Amino acid sequence: MSEAVIELRGLQKSYGKHHVLKGVDMQVNKGDIYGLIGKNGSGKTTLFKMILGLSAYDGGTVSVFGGKNDAENAAQRKRIGFFVGANFFGYLSGRANLEYYRRLKGIDDRKEIDRVLALVGLDAKAAAKPAKGYSLGMKQRLGLANALLGNPELLILDEPTNGLDPQGIHDIRTLITRLGEQGKTIIVSSHILSELENTAQRFGIVNDGVIVRELGRGDLTTQSAITSIQVKDEDAQKAAAILMQNGIAVQGVSKASTSLEDFYFSMVGGERANV
Repeated sequence: MSEAVIELRGLQKSYGKHHVLKGVDMQVNKGDIYGLIGKNGSGKTTLFKMILGLSAYDGGTVSVFGGKNDAENAAQRKRIGFFVGANFFGYLSGRANLEYYRRLKGIDDRKEIDRVLALVGLDAKAAAKPAKGYSLGMKQRLGLANALLGNPELLILDEPTNGLDPQGIHDIRTLITRLGEQGKTIIVSSHILSELENTAQRFGIVNDGVIVRELGRGDLTTQSAITSIQVKDEDAQKAAAILMQNGIAVQGVSKASTSLEDFYFSMVGGERANV
């Protein structure tokens, strides 16, 4: 039986007359890479804040690593690293910001900063610059580095690839996949569906304040009524003819295409797995 790391039941949150969460049920199991899908304003960030204890909820229950009350949840949140918006001191360098958070989190190992900077691809020169001069992409990387400090068991990442170029998006996706392969549990949100499809194993679709469906990657295949058969170009018409002669309807013959990402890297170069 899967071990629930995060379990939400009937979670509700309103700001005045605006009901943001209307009874959310959600379960994230140990080892999941869980993709939270929803439009801007659908409640994804609010949901993360409820899990992290950064905002109170109006109704329902939250359980973090099996916590049964607020006190137990608060103790268990030490096992979470999160990136929900960039919260840095602009006058401090990227490294100095991470040093501040290292001390705040009670992490003794000073080498931890070098480890997380290397993971997210911020070199020594970039880390020495004041954070106020960072591009959006650099801020995203610094936020991820902060989330990774202390090697937490659960990562919560809100739009981690926002503002990154194609190389950066690929690097962060590779990092998330690698962390998942190491057994880390990750909840990641994005409005770029292709990113979540390439990264996550389970998905929660949030709309109008509720999670309307949770599904696994395998469920996406079962939802399709089309099965593809790959053949060489020169055999395509022959294969189609054979199928039709045997009473099998062929709904279309099309040439397989390369992904946009593969085409991009073939044009400009770049490391495909340098994280």
